[in-house]
Parts: sequence; C-alpha cells; structure tokens
Amino acid sequence: METKSIMIVGVGGQGSLLASRLLGNVLLAQGYDVKVSEVHGMSQRGGSVVTYVKYGDKVYSPVIEKGEADAVISFELLEAARCLPYLKKGGKLVTSTQQIDPMPVITGAAEYPDELVKKLEGSGVELVAVDALSLAEQAGSAKASNVALMGALAARLDFDEKLWQDAIEQCVPEKFLELNRKAFELGKNAK
Repeated sequence: METKSIMIVGVGGQGSLLASRLLGNVLLAQGYDVKVSEVHGMSQRGGSVVTYVKYGDKVYSPVIEKGEADAVISFELLEAARCLPYLKKGGKLVTSTQQIDPMPVITGAAEYPDELVKKLEGSGVELVAVDALSLAEQAGSAKASNVALMGALAARLDFDEKLWQDAIEQCVPEKFLELNRKAFELGKNAK
C-alpha cells in the first residue's frame, strides 16, 4: 500500500497527543509501518500543536509537506484553516467547530476570522465539521472532545471498530474509560 499521511492539529491542552496515540495504535494493529512525529509549539501557552502520522507498507519519514496530507484532523477551527495547505487535492478535513482565541486575539491585536466553517466548505476539500466539545460534554467531560473527534474520524476510515475500542482501552486510564467510550460513540454517530 502507498504511504498515507494524517495531520492532527490543535492548541495546547486539547489532547491531540492522546488522539495521535489512539490513531497510531489502530494503525499498528492493522499491521502497518507507522511513524509519528509530534511538533510542540507554545503548547503550554495555548499555542499550536501538530502531530504527523504516516502509515503504509514502509514509511521512511513522518514529516508531512504541504499538499501531502490525505487527512487533517483539527481540534480547533483556526488551526484547521491554518493547516488547509497541507491537504492534498481531494483530502479530508475533520474538524471540531470549537474556537479558541489565540494570543493576538486575546490582546486585541487581531480578530478571530468570521464564518470559518463556511470558508472551509468553499475551499474544495471534503469537510466534516462536528461540535466535538458539546459531544464531549454530553459524554460527561469537555476534556473528552479529542476522543469524540477521533470517533468522527473513525466513522470515515475503514478500520474495525474493535481496534478503536482496544486503542481507547490501552491509552486511557481506567477511571476515564467509560466516559471516553461514550464520547467516541457520540463522535462516530455525529453527522
């Protein structure tokens, strides 16, 4: 199989690293060679966090260049727009509709762009926009929005559901398992 590339992007504290572990576990369980590279910006101050995930028969480098990503998974709308150039033609963008003001917006030096979902829809990519934060809150905790978004991704990838459930069990502490399973299910069923 040719190498596939997925970028996971978000803001520090949103759980993109757990999401990359979940995805990596699912891909490894499928028997793929998997390379993951995490790029931490000012993640502890609400800055961008980017994770590259590449998988296939043989992967030599995890780095994803502009125009190479088969999919971008975004935990925040502005991060989705920022990473749009990395998607290949016909690529898939799965994003949460959550908006987190970056520092320039907080300080008043810039404004958060209006109607980002509409702009993303007009970009020509296959867009899946879900309110992962509300789904996570419905499951019991806003912190599970990352797993809800991975559920939305899982609904659009052809991997056995059991692999996802096993990955959640391996990566999530037992006391949060049920909550995360519920968030995953809600995300998977989101339209």
